[in-house]
Amino acid sequence: MRIRIVDAFTDRPFAGNPAGVLLFDSDGFPDDARLQRIATEVNLSETAYAHPLPAGGDADWALRWFTPATEVDMCGHATLATAHVLHSTGAATGTVRFAARCGVLTATAHEDGSVTLDFPTAPLTRTAVPEGVATALGAQPLSTYDTGPHVGDLLVELADEKTVRGLTPDIAALGQHSRRGIIATAPADDPALGHDYVSRCFFPNVGIDEDPVTGSAHTALAPFWGERLGRTDLTGLQASARTGLVRTSLRGERTLLTGSAVTVIEGELLA
Repeated sequence: MRIRIVDAFTDRPFAGNPAGVLLFDSDGFPDDARLQRIATEVNLSETAYAHPLPAGGDADWALRWFTPATEVDMCGHATLATAHVLHSTGAATGTVRFAARCGVLTATAHEDGSVTLDFPTAPLTRTAVPEGVATALGAQPLSTYDTGPHVGDLLVELADEKTVRGLTPDIAALGQHSRRGIIATAPADDPALGHDYVSRCFFPNVGIDEDPVTGSAHTALAPFWGERLGRTDLTGLQASARTGLVRTSLRGERTLLTGSAVTVIEGELLA
């Protein structure tokens, strides 16, 4: 069985967020324990598994995502990576519909090689700043928001880009404050550099200390910054060590996420 490592939300190798991608020929998935063992072995933030669905239904492929520790409800970068593999291998053209735990998601390929994902917009609910978050992050939040059931994070607004870039959080302590983890964000210091806001994402509760580029987080970041900046089309820079850009278009209850991807490793799964 072919296994690929794809760097997503980047147009160059060794940047963005790497994901494992496995496409099954069968009409179902192997048992969950096997999927988890493979994801643990791959040891990336997510490994995506997909298999084709019968023609005529609401979706073309079934899609699941596993971290090294658990299955997750939604993952943007591994969906982008899967769409990239489907299109680059000729297994799909145009728009691909995925049936996932969070509903039907679509991925549309463009002539320049980029892919646009259509995801549900995260509902934001302002919360009181939880006790201990400032200490765990090492920075004082300006505001905090719950991001709803599918994303499952606490979105934390910080003062500026420098503060986000300089975070050295207590990862274990962050896990006490949300189901998945923390999205830290601030406005860009200089939008002329090509991004409107920055973010970093820490997900200790699913086995990921810091995620390099998080598509699902941008379904919350898009409405958050859209309201503040008065625009529906924005570009977010995830300021991890690998970095990556996510172009977002807010469409009410849906958020479009656009980025590129590069296959960097292709091999054979022998076990």
